[in-house]
Amino acid sequence: MSEPKATILSADEIRRALTRIAHEIVERNKGAENLALIGVHTRGIPLAERLAAKLSELEGVEVPGGMLDITLYRDDLSEVARQPIIRETQVPFDLANRRVILVDDVLYTGRTVRAALDALIDLGRPEGIQLAVLVDRGHRELPIRADYVGKNLPTAKHEVVKVKLQETDGTDIVELYDLEALK
Repeated sequence: MSEPKATILSADEIRRALTRIAHEIVERNKGAENLALIGVHTRGIPLAERLAAKLSELEGVEVPGGMLDITLYRDDLSEVARQPIIRETQVPFDLANRRVILVDDVLYTGRTVRAALDALIDLGRPEGIQLAVLVDRGHRELPIRADYVGKNLPTAKHEVVKVKLQETDGTDIVELYDLEALK
């Protein structure tokens, strides 16, 4: 893989961004009661787990978590792969009367979030849904915005934001690459 154009967030900056997001979630929801965090495969899951741990630490309540696979809800499924890989969806609690925080690593066009909303609604009807992302890079194609953002990063369409997390990649870092350099 080529060298990144820039390092966007270091491990410490990721930790601080998640801590800030956890505080914002508590403030907006007046605590952590009746909250649940659901991570979108793949890197949204460890981010949701980290946020749930921070919320529990801040508020002294267990915040349940889950994982969501959106593969079959994508509007570009035929373009992604002939045989898409289906991952596990696991939401081991009732969504009714809960405010769900949907967690993902990067918000770009909004299409992943739209698919995640469809998948989530198929599982039940939560009291409300909020969106937390580590990086918002702009270029929305749908009218979707995040409620909680770790870093707003204006990008060009020819750039790629790569989030690497300890749980999935062995390191915590967010880097910016030029799409041509990745080919």
